[in-house]
Amino acid sequence: MKIYNSLTRRKDEFVPNEPNKVTMYTCGPTVYHFAHIGNLRSYIMEDVLEKYLRFSGYDVKRTMNITDVGHLTSDGDTGDDKMLKGAKREHKTVMEIAEFYTNAFFEDCRRLNIKRPDVVEPATHCIDDFIRVISSLMDKGFAYEAGGNIYFDTSRLEQYYVFNDFKEDDLAVGVREGVEEDSNKKNKADFVLWFTKSKFDDQELKWDSPWGVGYPGWHIECSCISMKHLGEYLDIHCGGIDNAFPHHTNEIAQSEAYLGHKWCKYWFHVHHLNTNSGKMSKSSGEFLTVSLLEEKGYNPLVYRFFCLLSHYRKSLVFSYENLDNAAVSYNKLTAKIAAVLKDASGETDDAAYSRLMKSFTDALDNDINTALAITALYDVLRDGTNGATKIALIKEFDRVLSLGLIEAAERLNAVPEDAELPQEILDLAEQRKNARKEKNFALADELRDKISALGYVIEETRQGTKITKK
Repeated sequence: MKIYNSLTRRKDEFVPNEPNKVTMYTCGPTVYHFAHIGNLRSYIMEDVLEKYLRFSGYDVKRTMNITDVGHLTSDGDTGDDKMLKGAKREHKTVMEIAEFYTNAFFEDCRRLNIKRPDVVEPATHCIDDFIRVISSLMDKGFAYEAGGNIYFDTSRLEQYYVFNDFKEDDLAVGVREGVEEDSNKKNKADFVLWFTKSKFDDQELKWDSPWGVGYPGWHIECSCISMKHLGEYLDIHCGGIDNAFPHHTNEIAQSEAYLGHKWCKYWFHVHHLNTNSGKMSKSSGEFLTVSLLEEKGYNPLVYRFFCLLSHYRKSLVFSYENLDNAAVSYNKLTAKIAAVLKDASGETDDAAYSRLMKSFTDALDNDINTALAITALYDVLRDGTNGATKIALIKEFDRVLSLGLIEAAERLNAVPEDAELPQEILDLAEQRKNARKEKNFALADELRDKISALGYVIEETRQGTKITKK
């Protein structure tokens, strides 16, 4: 198995620190609002990675943080404290906001068939761990106090910008959104480990520390939570590509300075979900959530399918037209599986099973290429082997893809063929009939696809037009 390692900038063979065991860390959500579907693309692809590692026989322990304190817009105590902003918006306490949106996040994950990590740790549970690590960094000379805050001193490192070949002057000043320099810093790339002097005087969550009452910076939490649950040697760290700098860069700096050795072997970064106007965010354009897609009539697993049709290291453009196309393909796919299910008796063909399984594992061994894995799924349906072999393979594939394929096919088969058709389907069928009369075959095809997206198949037979539930 090879995965693209952002640290080496190449596809590396995956060899964990311990045979057959994998430690995996995922940057979790900042729970001040609902996750948008761009956020969730990362979690879908990380879920596929985890499930494929388990599928391949590894014993995986995966940990995720919940950022419920300390996430500012920048490292210079500028912009908005996202948790405080959410609390003010909804007239609730920060912890009430955190609990509500943590639950909402995992409900979205459930609807998208994303497995809950083995360990989920809120940042507010680990304050003592943060203080211990920061104290050690100060003792070792990697951190300093300035203006009431504790900063990491990046000048002590042999290399700070580990994810790229850029010169220091080409990069931002250690901020995440909106570049604004902090005058307390010795070096422009230094970042805050602990705030005691903050522009947010009404900060709700503060703790005693050796440096005064305050709260942790954003970056320290992931290092500490990972080390607490996964040890000093981490196999895989996951996150969105926008976290590579500064968040993951800073994690590596502070973790390796604290430990005194290399920390994480593989860095797995998922690229952005964009709209036609640019990167998706909560502050621009339509706020696209799983709930909104459901309100518009989309099955959340259609969105998961849409994501799997593209490689995780390619930016993906979202539009309703693209999602409609994915819905049509998903419904056709489950209809084909439903047809195979009706005649899936007998023994599996071991030779065909091994041959078709190899195509699937070859795809995922090649840097988690889910698009090729979906192609392997279609190859199963096209193959000349028997139905029992096909269904056995599809069940195994879906342990990783998690598209609910067999369940969807079983629901289709449970619908009587003579069930009354909805008026919407009848209206679309009539429009298609008129389009065919007028020889507007492009429109007729478009209407057929709309009918298919709603879960029905329309076809012309000798007896006339036939409409059946998939």
